[in-house]
Amino acid sequence: MGEKRASSNEKQPVEKHLEELRQRLKVIAISVGVTTLALMIIPGDLSFLENPFMLYKPLVAVLLDFIRAYALPQGVELIGMKFMAPIELYLISSFILGVIINMPVIVYEVYKFVDPALYPHEKQMAYPYLMAFGALFTVGSLFGLFLLVPFLIRASLPFYSIVGAQPLIYVSDFYGLVFVVTLLTGLAFTFPVIFVLLVRLGFIDTSIITKNRGIFYVALFILTAIITPDGGPIADFVLFIPMVLLMEGAVIIAKKYEKSPDRIRRNIFAKTSLRKCPYCGCEFTGNRVFCPCCGRALK
Repeated sequence: MGEKRASSNEKQPVEKHLEELRQRLKVIAISVGVTTLALMIIPGDLSFLENPFMLYKPLVAVLLDFIRAYALPQGVELIGMKFMAPIELYLISSFILGVIINMPVIVYEVYKFVDPALYPHEKQMAYPYLMAFGALFTVGSLFGLFLLVPFLIRASLPFYSIVGAQPLIYVSDFYGLVFVVTLLTGLAFTFPVIFVLLVRLGFIDTSIITKNRGIFYVALFILTAIITPDGGPIADFVLFIPMVLLMEGAVIIAKKYEKSPDRIRRNIFAKTSLRKCPYCGCEFTGNRVFCPCCGRALK
């Protein structure tokens, strides 16, 4: 599917690809591991410099304090319940935050692994989609953290008074809700980018939504209900409405690519054959009039 840097007889063996994959995963693991340790060890409070022997708060504790201060309503208390719960939270939170911080590294390593299989025009196309993916993931994560999570917690508080219970929440349940909702909301916001990309590459058409809007949005609403399990139907609509707007915007953008004369309709289940440009040697699939690499007319 991309510009071949070697002829078909000079393809690298599977072992070479597995070795490169191992090296990429090694870089990701080291990067996440170092960041996780840094969050667990590096002081997050500058007052530590005044008395180095005092018990200080690491960076992860400062980040958890910020999340708790913003998302937890007044009058609600967190309890450990299990003796090891705070330690588990300390370790798991450091790892999750380490993964989130290293998302640019993870995306870069994944992209570099698939980069040799891309045509030059596909590489140029990949950059704006990667940027859009990262931007929407960030916006979605912030939406989940600063709007959806507080709404979910506040929506459940009236039921405590109805049943005569004190608003006490397990600390692991609280931060688990924060991390899961934030991550899933960020991923959900990237669906429009994936949809536009699949339409542009010819794997699907916009008719999959335009002709089946009822079924599609019922499925989307079920997905938002899974992401917001404890907030009731109002919380579901808080996420569902922006998702509908994003998907409708994606349909409008995808229709422009759908009308492009260079777009090739592909069947993911069918075998495709490669053609070779007689001028630059670029290999590509489909019946093109012009070479996707050098732009010359093909015979």
